[in-house]
Amino acid sequence: MRLIQCEHQGRIHAALVERVDQVRLLDADTYTLARRAIAAGQSLAQAVEAALTETRLDYQALIDEKRLLLPLTHPDPAHCRVTGTGLTHLGSADTRSAMHAKTQVDEAELTDSMRMFKLGVEGGKPAPGEVGAQPEWFYKGDGSCVVAPEAEIPVPHFAEDAGEEPELAGLYVIGDDGQPWRVGHAIGNEFSDHVTERFNYLWLAHSKLRACSFGPELLVGELPDHLEGTSRIVRDGETLWEKPFLTGEANMAHSLANLEHHHFKYPGFRRPGDVHVHFFGTATLSFADGVQTRDDDRFEIDLPEFGRPLRNPLRFEVDNPDIAVKSL
Repeated sequence: MRLIQCEHQGRIHAALVERVDQVRLLDADTYTLARRAIAAGQSLAQAVEAALTETRLDYQALIDEKRLLLPLTHPDPAHCRVTGTGLTHLGSADTRSAMHAKTQVDEAELTDSMRMFKLGVEGGKPAPGEVGAQPEWFYKGDGSCVVAPEAEIPVPHFAEDAGEEPELAGLYVIGDDGQPWRVGHAIGNEFSDHVTERFNYLWLAHSKLRACSFGPELLVGELPDHLEGTSRIVRDGETLWEKPFLTGEANMAHSLANLEHHHFKYPGFRRPGDVHVHFFGTATLSFADGVQTRDDDRFEIDLPEFGRPLRNPLRFEVDNPDIAVKSL
């Protein structure tokens, strides 16, 4: 089952994807449906079935009319936390072999990044009931940093780079008792400033404070262990760069449950009613191939199991506002 959200007659509605060109409207938005399911002790799929209407909409028309929205939103963007974990994916077979080889050196010779990766390889998939290795973690912002599928991703004037990161995103709603509930998964473009990060890894936190996107479709239910997708950059109607990417637990050093545990173990991330969007990492970047993006380049991230691809053009901002703190 896959869901989208769209604007219809002035309201936000979730809709069930019935065909590649058609969606069936639901009587509420995704957040409301998730809250209904939690309160009723039922699955989200059951809540969706009960919320179906007879209204069917043309999927492409929603895109053309700019009525396609993120598949999960909170009514107040300040109550949506956007975060992620890095160094989680093994990558392709060649990359995996190379990374493993680099870990077979004296501990004192390892970089901090390789030491973190090694921790994940050795302890990122604990047995049920056990706690595994802690992953790298970062914060991106609240719900205001997320742009809808097909919408422009803004690049701030001070950015050194504007690079895609094709990832899985986990989408969550916190119940009234503080219990995190996974609503589903979506394609994500975590989007980072890799030049800033490369200068010094202690600037990773700065490099992640950028816009991002996820969707357009929310996959409800079990996630396949192995997923193969394609990430590309389109410039002036032509494919500038394209590369396959692998994700899913079979291609990761950490289990999703381990990543979720180390995020939600903090009480501040279990605030009743909040929405969480958590990016699970990637092994594929155009930046690694020397690509430099520019205004109006379009990112396209495609995972067939998730329906339509996630597409976002770039918009480089030129405004340089005067940021000055005033004393009261």
